[in-house]
Amino acid sequence: MVNAIFRIYDRFPRIGLRERIGQQEMSLDIADAYIHGRNAMIEAGVGIGKSFGYLIPSLLMNQMSQQPVIIATSSIQLSEQIHKDLRVIGSRMGFTTVRSVVGKGMGQYACRSRVAELLKTDPDSSLTVLAQRILNFEIDERADIKSGISDAEWSNVAVNDCQFERCHHKNGCLFYDMRAKLNAKAHEIDFIIVNQDLLIRDLMKKKEGTRSIISEQPALIVIDEAHNLEVKVRDARTLEFTYRGICRILDTTVQLLTKQSGDKSLFSQSNFIKKCFERIFKQVNADLLHHAKQDSDRIKVSEIKGIPLNQVSNDLKDLSLRLSILTSRHEREIDDAFEATNGLITLINVLAEIEDNYLIWASTPLRVATISICPKDISQFLKYALFNGKAPVILTSATLCQGGETLEEQYSYMTQSLGYKGDFLDRKSSPFDYTNHAMMYISNKVPYYHHDQRENYLEAAYKELVQLCNLTQGRTIVLFSAKEDMKYIHKKLISRTNEYTWAVHVQKEGSSQDSVITEFRKSNGVLLSTGVFWEGVNIEGPDLSQVIIFRLPFPVPSDPIYEYKASVTKNPFMEVFVPDMLLRLRQGTGRLIRSETDLGILSILDSRLSAAAKKSYREQVLDTLPFKEVTEDFSILEKFVQTKGIRRTD
Repeated sequence: MVNAIFRIYDRFPRIGLRERIGQQEMSLDIADAYIHGRNAMIEAGVGIGKSFGYLIPSLLMNQMSQQPVIIATSSIQLSEQIHKDLRVIGSRMGFTTVRSVVGKGMGQYACRSRVAELLKTDPDSSLTVLAQRILNFEIDERADIKSGISDAEWSNVAVNDCQFERCHHKNGCLFYDMRAKLNAKAHEIDFIIVNQDLLIRDLMKKKEGTRSIISEQPALIVIDEAHNLEVKVRDARTLEFTYRGICRILDTTVQLLTKQSGDKSLFSQSNFIKKCFERIFKQVNADLLHHAKQDSDRIKVSEIKGIPLNQVSNDLKDLSLRLSILTSRHEREIDDAFEATNGLITLINVLAEIEDNYLIWASTPLRVATISICPKDISQFLKYALFNGKAPVILTSATLCQGGETLEEQYSYMTQSLGYKGDFLDRKSSPFDYTNHAMMYISNKVPYYHHDQRENYLEAAYKELVQLCNLTQGRTIVLFSAKEDMKYIHKKLISRTNEYTWAVHVQKEGSSQDSVITEFRKSNGVLLSTGVFWEGVNIEGPDLSQVIIFRLPFPVPSDPIYEYKASVTKNPFMEVFVPDMLLRLRQGTGRLIRSETDLGILSILDSRLSAAAKKSYREQVLDTLPFKEVTEDFSILEKFVQTKGIRRTD
């Protein structure tokens, strides 16, 4: 296997591929982990070409062992990119028949069964045109809608409770076809590319002993963008409840049970549970009204009073028991109802404070009051479900490490967060010339952010932002960590068009951002963004000459998850908040230099990082980021931009 890797890299120039420093070493390190059946964690800096770095040993190992390779990524866009890379490297290496599938969550696919029902019950719906396009096979998945679509609209037509084999539309359904391939036998599939959410749900199902989503065969696993794994595990293990959703679970359960038993008393039992949940959500709505500042805010649920939670729990347990002994040809439906009812039991036990291994919060993700519960500690789950030694697991990303003398220290934050057991591999540094090609500017003019003086901060940051964008004549991505900040700056820019000449773009709601990136590149404008733009965006060349970090991306201290993580550490700020901020900051700053010839400036509009602020984490940030030229003097930045020709003269 090692010889085969050397032979492949020797052929790189002949097959039209460029040799990259660190990529060959990465492939050899991963091959070694595969050969010895060990888990491995490896940081591969921007520009290493990490997907080829792990695809080459994975292709060889798949050929030799006949074991499928599961590659889990953090986004759909990255899954699609890896699929393309697999095709390229596979064909150039002579692997002509690599059988592969890209698996996505059901929420990404259109459901013709739901759409047909929608048109039947409400032919004059505002969704009629969209529904018709789905029925006409013009739209199979969300990405087919190039102009984007809001989450709220898409949720009406996406696959929800799939009927699988019993669905009349299964033959033309991309979701059904994809799920069949995910579950193929080992000798029928070579590469399964999924997002991390799907892999985690599969691990959960295997742990619970229920029907798995991905191949039952032992498989080699590569987790790309592994810095996101903790968040993805928490998301996958989070149960979300809305009042309408709970009513739907109860209606389905009662329908299944009365069909067989004819017991009419179940209706009054279900109505009692519904009434109790209605009162619970009334209280939660009041909590949200008082404490939530934006839809994404997670707020504490106050103590539930005056509701017989024990009685609700007992009634739900009765329904669960009845489902567990039910026999019917609708086996999958019964399994789903059983799982959903047990979720409601857990929710009631958490609300009643009988169950204390869960975190609980309320939010309005789709402008609907939602209660969420999530296990406090996810590291134990990963330790036994993923890092158990049955098959090697490779974790990789450009941002896995912090400062530290030894590899163990550098990888320690990720290790503790994930319950990782395995080898730590040498970091592969980015081959890009940050010393000569980039400069970091830290603003010392913007006042510290305080929520009660937010406008002072935003006004000062706005002035700096306009000055910086004028310096590079647009060609800037601004990364925000708060949506309200982005909305404020966008509104201000639109009202003051006389202060600049560049076009202003703002991120669209929805999963695909391709159209807004295309518009940004064409116009040499300024793109205001948050969320997905902190990672995975790849804009090479002079179209992007500056990245502005609007505010250091510290997690919200009152977020229930970070509050819990802080409660179990000695020094929460340095052990939780700074490492988490650094991981996100490194991802954001990684958007700037994407090729050997790229030039650009990174600007941080957060004076907590200035020398005068004397913050304990300043040195850690400067050591961790690759930028060697750092200034707080705008005139030095101007000189750098002019000397390097970053500012266009045409």
